[in-house]
Amino acid sequence: MKTKKSIIALLTLALAAGISQAKVTLPSVMADNMVLQRDTDVNIWGKAAPGAKITVTPSWSGSTYTATADKDGRWITKIATGNAGGPYSITISDGEPIVLDNVLLGEVWICGGQSNMEMPVQGFMHQPVAGSLDAILDAPNHPEMRFFTVKRAVSDKPLDDCGGEWLESTPDAVAGFSATGYYFGHLLNQMLGVPVGLITSNWGGTVAEPWMDEAAFEAVEGIDKEVSRKRGTSHAHQAPGVLYNAMIHPIENHTAKGFIWYQGEANRGLHDDYVKILSSLIADWRDKWGDTGMPFYMVQLAPYRYDGVEKMSLPMIIEAQYKVAADVPGVAVAATTDIGNPIGIHPSHKKEVGERLAFLALQRDYGVKGLPNPAPTYKSMSVDGNKVTIEFNNLSSGGNTIHSYHDDRYIRPQGFEVAGEDQKFYPATGSFGHNKNTVEVYSDSVPNPVAVRYYFHNFVPDANVKTGLGQPLVPFRSDNWQVKID
Repeated sequence: MKTKKSIIALLTLALAAGISQAKVTLPSVMADNMVLQRDTDVNIWGKAAPGAKITVTPSWSGSTYTATADKDGRWITKIATGNAGGPYSITISDGEPIVLDNVLLGEVWICGGQSNMEMPVQGFMHQPVAGSLDAILDAPNHPEMRFFTVKRAVSDKPLDDCGGEWLESTPDAVAGFSATGYYFGHLLNQMLGVPVGLITSNWGGTVAEPWMDEAAFEAVEGIDKEVSRKRGTSHAHQAPGVLYNAMIHPIENHTAKGFIWYQGEANRGLHDDYVKILSSLIADWRDKWGDTGMPFYMVQLAPYRYDGVEKMSLPMIIEAQYKVAADVPGVAVAATTDIGNPIGIHPSHKKEVGERLAFLALQRDYGVKGLPNPAPTYKSMSVDGNKVTIEFNNLSSGGNTIHSYHDDRYIRPQGFEVAGEDQKFYPATGSFGHNKNTVEVYSDSVPNPVAVRYYFHNFVPDANVKTGLGQPLVPFRSDNWQVKID
């Protein structure tokens, strides 16, 4: 008859044997069909029995790398990738091998944000994406594109894994993937001729705070943190840190080139706080990925009526976006002034959005020349009588000049307002500078103008300034007067 002590001893031995035989497991993002960042050292990681010795052997080099699982069973190692190519395999073993197949080496980008990043190529119900069928039918022609969508989840603590799987470029996979992300990656693949892997983690209607580590949020100075905390009390997925824990932390070991971000609609009304929050989110993500210079490209929020077409909550949050880009190195904005919809918060022209993001990456990170300059922004103004002459940044020659005529007529620039010392704005009549990249505006109601604005409302239907290569003028104001947005 076994004693109580002997039974406990047997159970202990059985448990120890079970732990020692624990198999290597990998996170969802480390799987068949994945893309690894080329020409660098990338992370390979997972779980095993505590103390287990893990070997990792990629087929492209035949080299063997080792790791030891810590007391919690976690292990991680770095392996060297090489030139773009594949498909390859990776063998991972602690005695019994796991083989990852159909692995490509190329460019990896992380896509994040709310519903306009989430909006798939096939569109939302009653809300189409322009040209979506062409992209869906073209999917088999791009076998070097791969897609991973992080499943929605909320957690109070950082998770090791997330739902999702790497998909090859099929009509079904393209139809269900982020349209902004797809068109961004498609142009990279086309222009660079290398595999592209896209990981998208997004949730419609979310503010920025849940997407950053809670500790990073708490460290932000000069914002009203109680607003964020109360929002999280009402909606669990809006609490600071909870989406980072469940939907960013599980993928942050996956070495990547950079980030694209389409978010901010839900932060309207707190534009001053948004500057600080977004700047901190960028720093936090760069820190988590171990690269303080990772490119971060965001989408200018598209025109929409929101709280009223004449209101100004949208241009104020857009102003905040461009302030972050001006203040934080390696950050830029893709303009959308021309593709908004007063009755649809999810504009259909996602191809333009994705490609304008790709222009930024191709020029700044891959050295591709000849592409459109970034969208023109306000530079300066001068006054002569009642006329204001406006100069812009990012203009040069050829297609990067302001487009001033249609096939059958000259264009009169619209969407401008001018004001005098009384700070009352009036619609302005405009003309393009002769052989110059300038706009001249005036209003008979403002004999002595001191300030000018362009598209400084939620939706301005007649605004029309863009370059010959299609980059729209960014909303701006020359003044710093108090703006009432409620």
